[in-house]
Amino acid sequence: MAFTSENPKKIPKVENKTLAEMREATERDLKILPEQKIYGCEKLSDYQLRERRNIFENNIQKNTTDTRNWIKYAEWEENQKQIQIARLVYERALDVNPRSISLWLEYGEIEMRNRHVKHARNIWDRAITILPRTNQFWYKYTHMEENFGSNTRARQVFERWLQWKPNEEAWFTNINFELRYNEIDRARKIHQRFVLIYPDVKNWIKYAKFEEQHGYITNGRFVFEGAVEFFGEEHMDEELFVAFAKFEERQKEHDRVRNIFKYALKHIPKEKSRELFKNYMIHEKKYGVGIEDSIISQKKFQYEEKIKANPSNYDVWLDYLRLIESVGNIAAIREVYERAVANVPPMKEKRYWRRYIYLWINYALFEERIAEDEERTYKVYNACFDLIPYTKFTEREDRLMLLEAWQSFEIAHDDYESQVEDEAAQPNSYPNSQLLATAKK
Repeated sequence: MAFTSENPKKIPKVENKTLAEMREATERDLKILPEQKIYGCEKLSDYQLRERRNIFENNIQKNTTDTRNWIKYAEWEENQKQIQIARLVYERALDVNPRSISLWLEYGEIEMRNRHVKHARNIWDRAITILPRTNQFWYKYTHMEENFGSNTRARQVFERWLQWKPNEEAWFTNINFELRYNEIDRARKIHQRFVLIYPDVKNWIKYAKFEEQHGYITNGRFVFEGAVEFFGEEHMDEELFVAFAKFEERQKEHDRVRNIFKYALKHIPKEKSRELFKNYMIHEKKYGVGIEDSIISQKKFQYEEKIKANPSNYDVWLDYLRLIESVGNIAAIREVYERAVANVPPMKEKRYWRRYIYLWINYALFEERIAEDEERTYKVYNACFDLIPYTKFTEREDRLMLLEAWQSFEIAHDDYESQVEDEAAQPNSYPNSQLLATAKK
C-alpha cells in the first residue's frame, strides 16, 4: 500500500527485523498444541485442577488488586479440601493489599469453618494489629473465643479492644458477654469505665438501670447521685432527674421523688424543665399525695412564665404574691416581694407607678401584720420613700394612700406623734417628709 505525504521524512519506517519478530509471535500464538491423551479418572481430575488453577492465576495476573479474584480462588481451593493452598492464596493477596477488610474476614472465616483455632487466632490477631479501628475483627475474634469456650482469652481480647476506646456498642457487647456468665461485678466495672469515657446522661441512666435490674437498689441510687454530682448545677438535665424520680417511684419512695422534683425545678431554667414539671404533676396526681402542693407548683410555674415575658406586669406580681402568701412561707414571700419591687417602672406613666406603689404597700403590710417584724416594716417604708419620685410620675391619691398606710403603722406602734415633732425640728432627717408635703398638695 502506498503512502503519500507532503513531507516524506515524517512517514514511520518499520525495519525488517521488527516485522519478522511480529510474524513469529503470531505464528506461535496460532500454533496448534499437540493432542494430549489422558488415561484414567485420576489423571483427568489432576488435569482439570491444573487448568482451573491456571484460569484463577491468569485472572489474578490481569488485576492483582481485585480482591474478588483472590477470594474466589481461595474458596475454590477450600472446596477442593486444599486448605494449605487456600492459605497461600490469602497470604499472597494480603501481601498485595494488607488493609483489605474483606480479605482478612474471609481468611479468618475459612480457618474458623475448618476449626483451625490456632490459625484463626493468628489471623484475627494480625488483623486487629493492622486495623484496630475495624470493629468487625474484634467481634469475630471475641465471638470465636467464646464459642470455643476460651472465656479467659475472650476477656483479654475485650480488654485490648476497650483500650482503643471504641464506640458504645462495643462496650455493651463486653457487658452482655459478662452477664451471660453472671459476672455482675465484672459488668459493673465496665459500666463504671464506660460512663467516664462516654459521660452522656443516657449512659448514666443505663448504668443505674443495670443496678436496679439486678436487685442492687442502693447502688442504683448511688449511680444517680453520682451523676447529679458529676454534671453539677451548670449542666443539669431534666432527663436525668425524671429518670431518677421514676427510679425512686418504683421503690415507693415518694418523699424522695418529691424532693428530687423540687430540687430540679429550682435549679433548672423554666424553659428547659417542661417535661420535668409534667412528670411531677403526674406523680402527685397518681399517688394522691400533695395534690394541693402540685396545683400550687403548677400555678407558680405559670406565673413565672408570665413574669419572664413581662417583668413589669405588676398585676401578675400581685396575683403571684397572693398565691405565695397562701402557702405561708415567710422567707419565700419576702423573696418574691423583693423580686417584684426590684422591677421599677421603665415608663414615665402614672398608671404604672400606681400598681408599683400597691406592691410596696402590700409588702409593708405583710411585714407588719403577717411577719410581725416592726424593724423590717420601717425599712420597707423608708426604701419606698427613697424610691418613689413623689409628684413627678405619681398621682396625689396614690401618695395619700401610701401616707395613710405609713401613718396607720406609726399610730399602731405609738410612734406617730413623737416622729411628727422630730420631723418638725429636723425635717431633712426623715425621707418621708417630702411625701408629707406633696401629699397635702
